[in-house]
Amino acid sequence: MSGSHLQGIKQKLESLREVADASQAEAEELKAKVKTLEQENLAKEQEIKSLTHKNQLLEAEAEKLGTDVKQARSALEESGQQITQSESLQRRLQLLEEEAEESDRNLRETNEKLRQTDVKAGHFERKVQALESSRDQWEEKYEEMAKKYHAVKKELEDFQLEIGNM
Repeated sequence: MSGSHLQGIKQKLESLREVADASQAEAEELKAKVKTLEQENLAKEQEIKSLTHKNQLLEAEAEKLGTDVKQARSALEESGQQITQSESLQRRLQLLEEEAEESDRNLRETNEKLRQTDVKAGHFERKVQALESSRDQWEEKYEEMAKKYHAVKKELEDFQLEIGNM
């Protein structure tokens, strides 16, 4: 009876060790995933900052080009007498309008990329939170299993002392 009881305790201890080892390995894996996601999130935040800066530069350039277009139109009206100068200004106006359209297109693309990056950053933040929560649950399970393991180990030691005293 006492030998089978001891054998049962040993099996229980071994089972608890396996569960504790598996929990520890999974906790480490989850920590690595969290770290990777945090790095990805940081890279996305940096990309957002870069795109925001680029957006600001493009807005300033579009504003400058708008001013240039207004100036070119004004100059074109003032120089109506000289056809060659007028043609030159018209070409410049056309180029400025094309540049303004290109800048506007770039601005829209940058805004879209910024919006997509914001969406992705939000997704990764939620993913990181979920993984951190999962990691915390596994750590709690690991701690519970470690407590149970130590309690069973103490029980086994007490049992061995009791048997030794017989």
